[in-house]
Amino acid sequence: MLKLKMEKSHNKQFVLLFIFALILWLFYELAGFAVSGGTPQIDQNIILAFRNAEDLSDPLGPKWVEEMMRDITALGGVAVLTSFTLFVTLFLLIENKPKIAALLVFAITSGMLVSFSLKYGITRPRPDLVPHGSYVYTSSFPSGHAMLSALVYFTLAGMLSYLPVRNRVKTYFYVIAIILTFSIGVSRVYLGVHWPTDVIAGWLMGIGWALLTLVVARFLRMNGHFSSAQ
Repeated sequence: MLKLKMEKSHNKQFVLLFIFALILWLFYELAGFAVSGGTPQIDQNIILAFRNAEDLSDPLGPKWVEEMMRDITALGGVAVLTSFTLFVTLFLLIENKPKIAALLVFAITSGMLVSFSLKYGITRPRPDLVPHGSYVYTSSFPSGHAMLSALVYFTLAGMLSYLPVRNRVKTYFYVIAIILTFSIGVSRVYLGVHWPTDVIAGWLMGIGWALLTLVVARFLRMNGHFSSAQ
């Protein structure tokens, strides 16, 4: 029985690693457009679809929608994500889960470094089709807000799922992560500060890094170094 359980765990690890490899390949394909300086026509079409055709400086919807999009995009900012990470880390320490807390901090810190390195290594210009609805100061690819929100919210969901909670609660954590990550990515395109492919690439790398964290956590647990009690 134990041997069968171990085999299933190893199979899940291989599946997760395969998905991670697939994500890296998809990211590589998107990065090809950014490095070559090309922009798919669909990128331009999607950005323009969020604008008034008669006045490209006017995003679709009333002014409160534009303001709401700025509020949403702020949820993917470094200050907010760092705060969430700190709050959850302290919560895990209070719950006497130091190893989970340590893995959480390492995963998010290293993921942020990867995000910044990619942005400074792939200097894709920001969209210039429409006026920007939010202040930007780095290059465009990948979307830092999209990548970091996916990284942080999915990693937080994964680490919190190691607590002794019901499966429906674990599902709830991931649903919240999906809603936040998707909304933040859409807001970046709506505000005209990112090409859609920037956002998709950011989602891929953020989810991929969170997935790699899950693989590491499962590996440590399988080898007796990590459990929901630590």
